[in-house]
Amino acid sequence: MTRPDCLQLAWQLRAPLAGLIILAGFTLTTIGCKQDESPLVRENQALRKQVAKLDSVLVSLQDGNKVMQQQINLLNQELREARKRTKRVEAQRKAQAAQLAAEVSKNRKLAVENQRIASERARAIPILRVEEKGSQTKDLSKPLRLVSKAVEKALSRNGYKLQVSLQTENTAVYVTSRKVSAPASLEQAGFRNQYLVSLQKLSSKKTRLKVKADFEKITQGGRILPVGPEEQAEIERRLIAEISKALAASGKV
Repeated sequence: MTRPDCLQLAWQLRAPLAGLIILAGFTLTTIGCKQDESPLVRENQALRKQVAKLDSVLVSLQDGNKVMQQQINLLNQELREARKRTKRVEAQRKAQAAQLAAEVSKNRKLAVENQRIASERARAIPILRVEEKGSQTKDLSKPLRLVSKAVEKALSRNGYKLQVSLQTENTAVYVTSRKVSAPASLEQAGFRNQYLVSLQKLSSKKTRLKVKADFEKITQGGRILPVGPEEQAEIERRLIAEISKALAASGKV
C-alpha cells in the first residue's frame, strides 16, 4: 500500500478512535464520580437520620419541659396556698394567745378583787357592831343599781362616811363610820350612831332594802344610856325614808 493510501486510512480510523476514547473517558469519569459520591450520600443520609433523632429528642425534651413546668406551677400554687394557710393559722394562734392573755389578766384581776373583798369582809367583822337581825326592811320597785346610788347619796348628804362598801351583781353592803349626830341629822342631838345597810336583788326591777342602826345615847357628862328598840327602829325608818326620797329625786332627773 502506498503512503498516501496509508495516510488516508489512518485519517478515516482517527475519528472512530477518538469517539471511542472520549466515550471510554466519559465512562471512566462517570464510574469514578459515582464511586467518589457514594460515601457522601451515605454520610448525608446518616446526618439526616441523626437530625431526625435530634428533632425527636428535642420534641421529647420540649414535652418534658412542658410537663415539668406544669408540675412547677402546681407546686408553686400549693406553696402559695400553704403560706396562706400558715398565715391564717399564725393569725389565729396570735388571736387565741391574746385572748388567753386577756382572760388570764382578767382572772388575775378577779382574784385580786376577790381577795380585796375577802380582806374587807374580814376587816369588817370586828367593825360591824350591828347585826342584820331585827333590822327594818322595805322592798323597793327599783333596780339594785339605782337603789345603791340612792343609799350612797342619802348617807353622804347626812354626813356619814363609808367604812366598808361591798357590791356584787345581786347584793350590796354598806357600813358607815360611827359619828356623833348633829342637830340637822337623822338622829336627835346627842346620839352616836353607825349604820349597816344591805341590798338584795329580788328581780331586775325590784330590790330589798335592810337598815340596821347601832347607836348610843350620850349624856352631857359622857355617860352612855340604853336605847329602847322603838327608838332604834325609828332611826332605821328615818334612813329608809331618806333613801326613798333620794331614789324618787333620781327618778325625776
